[in-house]
Amino acid sequence: MNGTNARPSVSIGKLIVIPAVITLVLTILRLIGELQHWPKPWVSSAAGGGGAIIGIFWLPLIFGPYFAWKLAAAGDGPASAGKAIGMSALGLVVLLAGGVAFGIGLSKHMVPLIVLGFLLALASAFVPRLGWRSFGNALLAYAFAARIPVLVVMFIAMSANGGQGWGTHYDVAGPGFVVTSFAQKFIDLAFFPQMSLWIGWTAVIAGLFGTIVTAIFHPGKHAAPAAA
Repeated sequence: MNGTNARPSVSIGKLIVIPAVITLVLTILRLIGELQHWPKPWVSSAAGGGGAIIGIFWLPLIFGPYFAWKLAAAGDGPASAGKAIGMSALGLVVLLAGGVAFGIGLSKHMVPLIVLGFLLALASAFVPRLGWRSFGNALLAYAFAARIPVLVVMFIAMSANGGQGWGTHYDVAGPGFVVTSFAQKFIDLAFFPQMSLWIGWTAVIAGLFGTIVTAIFHPGKHAAPAAA
């Protein structure tokens, strides 16, 4: 079987459950660390996270190859490794285009460009699926499973202390950001980034690394004799 023309032989829910739990644990650990003022570089309360070690932004580098390997080893690899890599690379291009549009829109206060940036970032998460359907489904499922809990944490953090927040990177606004209401802050700093930019990042980076690893090691070919 292959990931573009046949029914997946691996349950997507079972495939992502352990990575999703690990991601949730790291999210909670990061929050605890910031509330207890653990030192840098382990955690950071700066807007955007400050590149702290305890975080989930780097997990796609691990879980992308994990998902791809499991699927390919079960005989559910891509019909074409080249196409799978190409679609993930195209997803990265779309994601970068979204980032550029968002950045220009933000600097020039052009709402249509900001919205376009978010839409492109979200769309990028679906592009890897065009090259390897089952893998793309796993990426989307994991991306939302990883980011929805962060969105919930940000909502709680932003609404804490009468709307003043906890002073963590989950609720702090960056320099130059003018807060007019809780709703505006949550939508601009939490909902749109988590449900578009970070969804795109998670799926695209995991997709790119996963397809490359699969193309190099060909796990499906080793599984084929056993299935014959």
